[in-house]
Order: sequence, then C-alpha cells, then structure tokens
Amino acid sequence: MMKRLTLSALLILLCMTAFAWGPTGHRAMGYIAEKHLNKKAKKAIERILGGQSIAMVSTWMDEIRSDSTYDYTADWHWVTIQDGMTYQQAEKNPNGDVLESIHRIIAELKSGKLSPKGETERLKWLIHLVGDIHQPLHVGKGNDRGGNDVRVSWFRNDSNLHRVWDSDMIDDTRLSYTELAESLDKPTPSQIQAWQKASVYDWANESMSYRDQVYDIGNGRLGYQYSYKYFNIVKLRLLQSGVRLAGILNEIYGS
Repeated sequence: MMKRLTLSALLILLCMTAFAWGPTGHRAMGYIAEKHLNKKAKKAIERILGGQSIAMVSTWMDEIRSDSTYDYTADWHWVTIQDGMTYQQAEKNPNGDVLESIHRIIAELKSGKLSPKGETERLKWLIHLVGDIHQPLHVGKGNDRGGNDVRVSWFRNDSNLHRVWDSDMIDDTRLSYTELAESLDKPTPSQIQAWQKASVYDWANESMSYRDQVYDIGNGRLGYQYSYKYFNIVKLRLLQSGVRLAGILNEIYGS
C-alpha cells in the first residue's frame, strides 16, 4: 500500500509549479523528434494531431495550466528523488509524477482503447513530459522546489535556478527553436540506439547525475561563465529527449 506522505513533504511536492524548458526548448525537442520518426508513425501522428507539428503541440501541457479542468495534471511534470535514493525508494506523490505519468500514458496509447480526444490529449501529454524529465531540475531533490527557491541573478536580472535551466540559458542564445535544434550535434546510429534503449528510470537517474553541475552557482551571479560550463548539458538533454520521444512514438505508431 502506498506510504502516507508527511505533511511537509506533501507541501514541497504540491508547491513545485515552474515549467520545464521554455517554449523554445520544448519546441526544439519536438522538432528533433520529428526528424527521427519513421514514415508510418509520422503519418499516424499527423492524423491524431490534426496536422499540427510535434514542435507546436509540445507546449500545450503548460498552456492548459490556466484551465482548471486540467488541475489534476499539475504534478505530472516533475518528481522528487532525494540524493542517494532511487525512484523506487522515494516517497510517491499521490497525485502522480513524471515517471508514473509517462509509463501510464504510453500504456494507454498502446491499448488502442482511447477515444479520438483521449488519444490526442495523451499524445500531447507524452510529448511534453518526455521533455520535462530531461530537464535536470524536474527531478528535484525535495528541499527547494526543483531550484525555484534558489534565488540567483542572470546577467544582473533577478531569476531563480529553475528558470535559468528552463529558459534563461536557452533564450540567451537568441536562436529560434528550429535554429537551436539544427545547432545541436547530430547523434550517431549507435548513440540513437543506446539512448532509445534506456528506460524512463534511466532518464531520471541521468537528470539526477547533473546536480553537482546545476548547483555550482557560487555567489549566485550567473551569466557567461555558467552558460559556458553547462549549456552543453542543456543541448545534450534536448537532443536525447527528442531522439527518445521519436523512439517511443515509432514503437507505438510505426511498428
């Protein structure tokens, strides 16, 4: 039976509200995924999304936060796994989390039992959440709301650590989402195979593995040096998330 969360832990979980990747990051991930779809999956997804691109629907799950009808999805964007723990050992949020949601949505999409509306919504959720879990601070350690409570400056402007990783570093490139996606390294066939073979638990563990770098903030005045040291992580995670999303969609719709 699911363990009861302590009140303090539950409050930490319920208060994490920031988005993962800004629109540019999510759309770059979607653009990459589109490049790695097989023909059968691409055709099916175009039908389900009514001709919209993966890139453009990738932000829909953030956009519906203003619609109370979807309040039940608020906690699906993230997960808390404290240092030294695995997901299996961590306390579970009764409202769901990003790992549980990805697994459940994939199973629902594979079932073939969804209504057209239900399938469209779940596909949009999946697209977004695969991006979310690859943003390192959406696998939070439980004491700072995934970096939202870590106040920093970004080129002398007030910000927080979560926002720096969501959008500040990305927006500072002044690139469109297509330009950002095209600027990323092109993965080799062996990299694609290895990335798509990794499990959702592996994705979360990877995000946790970057904590030392993410929290290497010194006096909190961040800018060129921080971006120079760590923007390569942002680029890698965007690339991995797009390739992995394509792998899942090919498995569901292209086999």
